[in-house]
Amino acid sequence: MRDHAARLARLLETHPDVVHVEGATEALIKKDELLVLGAHADAVHESARRWVDSREDFADLGVARLRLRADAGVDAAGLVHDLRGGAGAHRRVSVTPNHVLRGAPDMTGGPFGPPAPAAQLAAPAAGPETGRRAVVGILDTGIDPHPWFTGSKWYGACTPDEYEVLDPSADWDLDSESGHGTFIAGVVLQQAPNAYLRVERVLGTDGVADELELLRGLARIQARAAAAADRLDVVNLSLGCFTFDDRPSPVLSHAVAHLARHSVIVAAAGNDGSDRPYWPAALKDVTAVAALAAEDGDGPERASFSNYGWWVDAAAPGDKVSSCFLTHGRENGEDFHGYATWSGTSFAAPYVAGRIAALMADKDMSAHDAVRQLLDPAGTHIPDLGVVVSANGH
Repeated sequence: MRDHAARLARLLETHPDVVHVEGATEALIKKDELLVLGAHADAVHESARRWVDSREDFADLGVARLRLRADAGVDAAGLVHDLRGGAGAHRRVSVTPNHVLRGAPDMTGGPFGPPAPAAQLAAPAAGPETGRRAVVGILDTGIDPHPWFTGSKWYGACTPDEYEVLDPSADWDLDSESGHGTFIAGVVLQQAPNAYLRVERVLGTDGVADELELLRGLARIQARAAAAADRLDVVNLSLGCFTFDDRPSPVLSHAVAHLARHSVIVAAAGNDGSDRPYWPAALKDVTAVAALAAEDGDGPERASFSNYGWWVDAAAPGDKVSSCFLTHGRENGEDFHGYATWSGTSFAAPYVAGRIAALMADKDMSAHDAVRQLLDPAGTHIPDLGVVVSANGH
């Protein structure tokens, strides 16, 4: 399902509550839903009252959801445009359609291409914990048991809520992003074997979520860390979306800015081969990571599928990456025995997250100091890709 039109058709078929916003600023949004910062909810609700069917306030998130009447015949993106004051207006109210996010996708697909079975990899060798312990949060499809994890303290703290739900259709064929979170956890551990991972499931195995689900996931993972009197040093988001107007979602921006006061946030730049801002990676409080092509001796260069642009901060290996995966047989005879090779900016982001965690432990520094050192402008820099972070780079 690599064809754009076919992928889009399948997504809309399996998610009838998703609407495709067409045009130059193509996007996916939830049908008849608006999200509003709590402080602006009353004003927006009053302005849109004739079209609103119901309102839900999420006090813990500081957000309200307005559901529009199905028979109102109003376009959610168009209504948001008007509520904000029209083209070029400074936002008077923080309101947005509820954008649909995917696991570091192109517009309607998962990571660039399907995973391929790989030979067994040596487990990352954790050393003695002599320095600072780095805590890395992974909001993704969840986690699956794997020999790399099962003896660790962090995996022992995982509950069924964090486990990946495999093969929900019971057809024995993997969904497009089954194993995505497990693979990402392995990429982090390859760079930082001593990292303590906190896993939060926000994506289904087809890689689909929406802004509200991500906000809930961010709130849950912060609450779990706080309950354990623990930090959340680095947060990896191998997911994202385009927005209907190429501007940042105000509700997601607000949540990320709050989290960024204490945590470094690393996000995948997306796999559309485009310079359109991709969110949340393009937010100023986020380290956006593009993918480098597999090295061929000519120096680092962008993987053909990777997004790029002024908003990208770093580039890391994302082409033909090998990591831990599921053990699963498929109808087409492609059997996975716990390891896979996969490509996408989904896997460049956790490479950087892992390198930040490793610097924290090795040099006993904070996450914010570690990311500043890692992305030192004196390192190898590629226009529209940022600082190169790789074994042979910075």
